[in-house]
Amino acid sequence: MKNDTLKMIVLSTLMVSPLMAEADLVVVSSIQNPLSSLTIKQVAHIFLGQARAFPNGDKATPINQTENSVIYNEFYTTMTGKEATLLKVYWSRMIFTGKGRPPLEVQNDEMVKKLLINDASAIGYINKSAIDHNIKVLLAP
Repeated sequence: MKNDTLKMIVLSTLMVSPLMAEADLVVVSSIQNPLSSLTIKQVAHIFLGQARAFPNGDKATPINQTENSVIYNEFYTTMTGKEATLLKVYWSRMIFTGKGRPPLEVQNDEMVKKLLINDASAIGYINKSAIDHNIKVLLAP
């Protein structure tokens, strides 16, 4: 009986944890960017190199956080439905065929924000707790 209860608790925690983690992720841009929002599909296309511009036609420059970070994994699972491990294969194929290059990669939320401040074309993702007056939230999945 105790084993069954423990299994239920562990299983419940595993099922709820990703949902709680997703609530902390936001897609952001410069306050200079004229857009007010994006859809998950639009964000996915930008970060997978399938769109090089925002829906209004302005250039989009995606910024990733480091590949081994928790937020990177959350972002790609949430936005694309792809596990982060599959992205290496995806980008290898895109580079080999000349169809694209992966986004610029930075270390953390603060570095993303630093790049966004003066670049209306830049788009990135950060933890919700890192939002400040210098950036604009385009999507909070």
